[in-house]
Amino acid sequence: MSTERIGVAVLKGLEPISALSSQRLGELAELCVVEPVSKTLDPFRVKGVAGQLVFLLKGELALILGNGSSDVVVGGTPEARHPLGRRTPFAQAKAITDIELLRIDEDLLDIMVTWDQLAAAERTGSRATEAGPPTMANWSILTGLFSINNLKSGVFAQLPSAHINEMLRRFTRVNVKRGQVVVREGEDGDYYYVIEAGKCLVERTVGGVSMRLAELKSGDAFGEEALVANAKRNATVTMLAEGALLRLAKGDFNELLKKPLLQSVNLDQARAKVGAGGQWIDVRYPSEYQYDKLPGAINIPLSEIRNAVKVLDRTREYVLYCQSGRRSSAAAFLLAQRGLKAFVLEGGLRGAGPA
Repeated sequence: MSTERIGVAVLKGLEPISALSSQRLGELAELCVVEPVSKTLDPFRVKGVAGQLVFLLKGELALILGNGSSDVVVGGTPEARHPLGRRTPFAQAKAITDIELLRIDEDLLDIMVTWDQLAAAERTGSRATEAGPPTMANWSILTGLFSINNLKSGVFAQLPSAHINEMLRRFTRVNVKRGQVVVREGEDGDYYYVIEAGKCLVERTVGGVSMRLAELKSGDAFGEEALVANAKRNATVTMLAEGALLRLAKGDFNELLKKPLLQSVNLDQARAKVGAGGQWIDVRYPSEYQYDKLPGAINIPLSEIRNAVKVLDRTREYVLYCQSGRRSSAAAFLLAQRGLKAFVLEGGLRGAGPA
């Protein structure tokens, strides 16, 4: 496959891509690659068009319809501005000349268009009433935070489209100062946070000593563990610099994020996933894991699950468990919102019985 990149000017000539903002077009151009296909070949014999928008950039392509007739598309013409097969579905295709194609993931583009349209509505004044909660009006910052990479994988890519607008409506923006404690260990969980600007320090008290766990930056989220597990905050988060946070109340988080992302499986379903190449993850303390771990399970305690994201295989399914299902629910959500295929064992070991 060619490594030639697509220019923004080319994307502006394609529909419905041309409707994207300049920022989104630039981001999309970085991900797009030209796919060359030699004369006489069917470019869709191995890889079809399902789930994609495919555009003919150069050359001539014959689309063979279901009734045996054919339609010729020529790159650079008005017809080629639109995705192949959308106006007239085809059964096969044949390159009349050497051609160049562009493939774009349909779900990714749909997410990008959704966010851009919401941004446009915000800029033209379609925002919450003055009596309602404060909304996130600074879309120049917001669209930068939710970059194409964040939309392609992670929590926002996995949300049902209908939830995106409602989630944005319920998010509120909070300005924070350096040294301000946002959440404190031991307190009840009330909000889910996304860092719009600034940096945070995450600390936990162990044996009376404060331990530094992580440093979070713009685009990172925190506060979800206590909300998913319905438990107390397990760490203190302090601002290292002045900035701004986007926060979502617990009830809204459960409705719009937790429910769509947290997937549970029973013991039979879990065994089937592991048998098909999945992996058990025990999120309990090592002392618990050693006592009654499931066969083949690896141990990644809940406190370490964020650090494991970088080394886990994104193509593999993971079934997480603990004693009751509380800790594994929090861990599964942490993985799911970062784009991994994570499932929680219903009821944990206590509910599943002998494995």
